[in-house]
Amino acid sequence: MSQLNQPNHPNVPANASALPEIPLFPLNSILAPEGRLALKLFETRYLDMAARCMREKSPFGVALIKEGGEVGAPALSHTLGTTARIVDWDMSQPGLLFITVQGEQRFQIEERRVASDRLQYARVRYLPEPAPQPVPTRLAAMLPLLTAVLADAGETRFPPPHRLDDATWVGYRMADILPIPPLARQRLLELDDTLSRLEIIDAYLRQHKLVK
Repeated sequence: MSQLNQPNHPNVPANASALPEIPLFPLNSILAPEGRLALKLFETRYLDMAARCMREKSPFGVALIKEGGEVGAPALSHTLGTTARIVDWDMSQPGLLFITVQGEQRFQIEERRVASDRLQYARVRYLPEPAPQPVPTRLAAMLPLLTAVLADAGETRFPPPHRLDDATWVGYRMADILPIPPLARQRLLELDDTLSRLEIIDAYLRQHKLVK
């Protein structure tokens, strides 16, 4: 899927300290705006982070790991990620916190720091999404496939509203379900142009004979 190899956003502001700071959770998974992700937390730094986010009703940032791992030493992530808000949680097992998060807004990391508890924080620039627009007819072959997957997965995985009339929403949900590596999914997340994202997805679906 070579079309997905797009660079990260390069712009860095002169005064990053003026930007909002959020806790960062580097993962081997991608979270897109309005997507959902189930996580199991057991490290103290992330248990404390989740408790604080729930208490303050604030988000944290999810970004794909570039170097390192999900546990242990702080990992280096890609610079573009998505804010995550906890929408459900369960602590029925001692020492384990199961949470479900929903993606909200893409961000660009401009500055990072690691606290004494090894939790990372990032100064971020939030990235706007384009105004809603319909999926062009030439790219609409993916809609029946997406509709079928949404129905099969159920509302817990893909809660309504299902905005099949919004090309940006469709592109993110298609990126959620495609059987592609995390890095390819990251490249789709990094694209600012909605139609470019849909065109790449359409080419992939046709190449793999998933649509006609």
